[in-house]
Parts: sequence; structure tokens; C-alpha cells
Amino acid sequence: MELQVRKIVRHVEELREENGIALERPHRVAYVAAIIKNPFGTNGYVEDLVSIADELGEKIGELVGPACVELLDDEVEVFGKAALVGIAGETEHGSALIHNLRFGNVFRQAAQGTELLPAAEKTGLIATPIDVPLKHKTDAKTRSHHQSFTLRIEDAPRPDEIVIACVAGNQGRPLQRLATFGAEAPVEIGQQ
Repeated sequence: MELQVRKIVRHVEELREENGIALERPHRVAYVAAIIKNPFGTNGYVEDLVSIADELGEKIGELVGPACVELLDDEVEVFGKAALVGIAGETEHGSALIHNLRFGNVFRQAAQGTELLPAAEKTGLIATPIDVPLKHKTDAKTRSHHQSFTLRIEDAPRPDEIVIACVAGNQGRPLQRLATFGAEAPVEIGQQ
């Protein structure tokens, strides 16, 4: 099956100040998104999503994963992925493509990560925003790195398209100061 790509979007943001405080180093987040024709079609229910996802997963991963790491132009510390499906498709179509190791392993390897990629997927209209969760690439319990990034593409997804994106950041949240995971006083379940 041929992968039909209408557009590639590359975006990078660099935050230098948070809450009036200059950051020691800029907080960078980058994403690369491919806007593809929905390979599962839009003419009804498709039972076998896995075969198509297996066939296209690595191709899509190679298109957006390494390019995202290159665009960040810094060491990746956090990463995530997203699928935004046009309204003529199903959320499951996007999920099948990004929750596929052939897709994820390409990005994970480029970012030198070992954790599962946190993900967001949904169906939406053109220019619908999607909030992508980001976690530390080697330890998902690193609280300082739990964050999200909103991406929105003005002309996508069209009803018969899917936006597939990889997102990478160079550090945890700006000015993070929460205790490490498990450091708070123990609380019994049911107590508040």
C-alpha cells in the first residue's frame, strides 16, 4: 500500500522566560507532523486495521520521528506522539498507526529513548487542536518532565486525512519544583 502524504509540518518553539523569570537555558519543543490520506478509507467499517498499520507504520515513523529529533537541535529528554483523524474516519484509525511498534521504535531509537511513547488520539475537524502528553524518554515516572504540548494545523485534517505527529522536548517543565515521585507523605487509599 502506498503512503499518500499531502503535507509535512515542522514546528519548533523556544521558551526563554516563564512567570517573569529568565530560564537558565531555553525550553525547546519541536514537532513534525505528516498529513496523510486515511489509509483505512472513509467508506465504512474496516475490521483488520493491524495489517495496514504494520505495512505503513515504519514508513510513517521514518517520515516524522528522526526529523523531529533533528528539528529539536538538542538532546531529547521528553517525547510523545499524536494522531488526529478527520471526521470521515475513526479515532481507531489513528490509534492503529501510532500504537504500532514499527512506528514507535523509529522515533524511540532516534530519540535514544526506552519508555513507551505517551500518546493522544482523537477525531476532529480542520484546525482542531490536540494536546500531546510528554514524558521522560527513559523514566516515565520523572515528574519534572510530565507536560503537554498543544499542536494545531490550520488546514488539517481534512475529513479523509490523518495528522500523525512526533513531539520532542529538551527538558522538563520550566521552573519545575515538585517533589520526586513517591516523596510525599504516604496517604491511605480513601483518605484525602
